[in-house]
Amino acid sequence: MIKSLEPNSLPPCSTHTMYRPPAEAQSVLIRVADGCPYNGCTFCTMYKNVPYRIHDHYEQIQSIVEAAQVTPAARRIFLADGDALALPMHMLEKILKHLHEQFPRLARVTCYASGRSLLQKNQKELHELHSLGLRTVYLGLESGSDTVLQMLNKNSTSAAMIEGAQRASQAGIAVSAIIMTGAGGQQYSAEHVSKTAHALGYMRPRQLSCLRLIPIPGTPLAQQIEQGQFSPLSEYQSIKELADLLSALPSWPCIFRADHRSNILPLAGRLPKDTPALLQELHELLATGYLLSDGPGAYPASL
Repeated sequence: MIKSLEPNSLPPCSTHTMYRPPAEAQSVLIRVADGCPYNGCTFCTMYKNVPYRIHDHYEQIQSIVEAAQVTPAARRIFLADGDALALPMHMLEKILKHLHEQFPRLARVTCYASGRSLLQKNQKELHELHSLGLRTVYLGLESGSDTVLQMLNKNSTSAAMIEGAQRASQAGIAVSAIIMTGAGGQQYSAEHVSKTAHALGYMRPRQLSCLRLIPIPGTPLAQQIEQGQFSPLSEYQSIKELADLLSALPSWPCIFRADHRSNILPLAGRLPKDTPALLQELHELLATGYLLSDGPGAYPASL
């Protein structure tokens, strides 16, 4: 059981924005670290001004106890921040055990992961995490093209993320892969589509989420666009790229979502059963003439 906390041992609470995948809207969010251990992707501002810090043992317990006092019957918990799987194994074990002590109805725990953090855990450790209740990891693949990943300054390769996803799946942990239309810009759009479809065919994630690349002011990506080093897709091209990607995907059972606010047309379904209907929606939108062919269109006010 969790003992009472020593008041002098508690660090100050974190106050920066807590992020979670759209699918975790009904989950209890418990922060176990601050920021992202890498924090170098050109398109991302989620943890821009947040120094990376793993919460100490007492701080993690405090967060769990406080959450349990508010929602003791919670069945779903998402561990924040940017790459919770990067925490040391002994710490993740303690966190998961404490969660089950405090939340008797807990059914699943989820978190963000990276290719690097997945490969840092051996197969035995991944099996152990699954046995302790870790059910899903969200992996930002973004693209299956190493050229595109290098442009985005991702701290991983396509092969590493494929291997990490396969190892997680073998341990019983579901993988929810995240990709971005427009990640390759104008120059690498075709390569982005073909190699992303290829990588996903090897990964075979349980869920596939598609976002649209949005250049956020102040990011290296936005600066590259201003300097003419990156040409973003137009509205029309973004929808066409998504249609091309869906057409190129190998067949495996998968929940598909493109309902993030960055997307022009919200879509959701089960692949491959719903692929024809999803493609029909995309092609009908392309045929309307409403989409801009020479510009990105209106971006959402916030992400």
